[in-house]
Amino acid sequence: MKKILLYTCVVLAMAQLAPDVFGQIDREREKRGQSGLQFLDISINPRAAAMGDALSAVDLNSSVAMFYNPATMARLEGISLGFGTAQWFADINYSNASMAISPANGRFGVFGVSVIAVDYGELEGTIIDGDPAGPGYIETANFSPSALAIGIGYAKALSDRFSIGGNLRYAHQDLGDSQMTTDGDMQENTVNAPVADFGVLYNTGFRSLNLAVTARNFSPAVTYEAESFEAPLSLNIGMSMNLLDVLAPSATGDHAFLMAVEAGHPRSYAEQIRLGGEYQFMDLLFLRAGYTFPTDEQGINLGGGLNLGVGNFRISADYAFSQFGDLGNVNRIGLQVGF
Repeated sequence: MKKILLYTCVVLAMAQLAPDVFGQIDREREKRGQSGLQFLDISINPRAAAMGDALSAVDLNSSVAMFYNPATMARLEGISLGFGTAQWFADINYSNASMAISPANGRFGVFGVSVIAVDYGELEGTIIDGDPAGPGYIETANFSPSALAIGIGYAKALSDRFSIGGNLRYAHQDLGDSQMTTDGDMQENTVNAPVADFGVLYNTGFRSLNLAVTARNFSPAVTYEAESFEAPLSLNIGMSMNLLDVLAPSATGDHAFLMAVEAGHPRSYAEQIRLGGEYQFMDLLFLRAGYTFPTDEQGINLGGGLNLGVGNFRISADYAFSQFGDLGNVNRIGLQVGF
């Protein structure tokens, strides 16, 4: 009982103090829309995207947890592999892979590795043309920007209700070499930064109600040329629950309706509310929908998944569709394997 009270106090304290800390940061130095390494803040998993990214309090028990709340993989049994891709607008492609393992039946916690790779496509290079009679620019060689984040994660269930987790990642972004003069002088545009994520997950003991707090993308300031910037730091507080536990307990054998709500405090955007729902039929078929507000362009998110298993071997495939207004639509697909 004392442990439960202690863990509850920890969660509530983090939820109470974190907004004050980050609010102080914002008051001291307003950074709206000025964070860098934005690829770290893109939702890459189709299940999360379809649910409006309200995934921090969902007990995932898979390697995908490292991209959202590493604490939610603390009860993983065996080995989990994840692969996915997101076809972004402007021909930008995000690819990801993750693996988590629980040695000695979880006695020492769960260990994981994750990778995110971004291909921004090929862009045309130009420099300013000083000739008043010219078009105003001179074409230079094409270039192909890219980004990469490689990390290690760890999670541990401290009790039957309370779990903690964290990631340490190395983030690299290469925006290509710039031709500075007509003489061909070149300049590299690359940055590297360590990035850390933290999270806690608390099962309240009331039916399937979970609470969670995460802090993602802690990073020191980095500089490209003259201006410094931080990674897209974000604090999130979330909750999730199978509503049928309360509304229709007799139907929970074959059916479930997971509802997730999350409040986010990003560094480079106004506070957001994320809502997500997932209908499950016999742990086989999944239908999902989600919405995030406020946003500039993002609209409704929809998706689904299929989960198959034989013995201890399980494989699941997921898809998500997201609207982004005038920017276009985004498609995400993912595959997870557990054994």
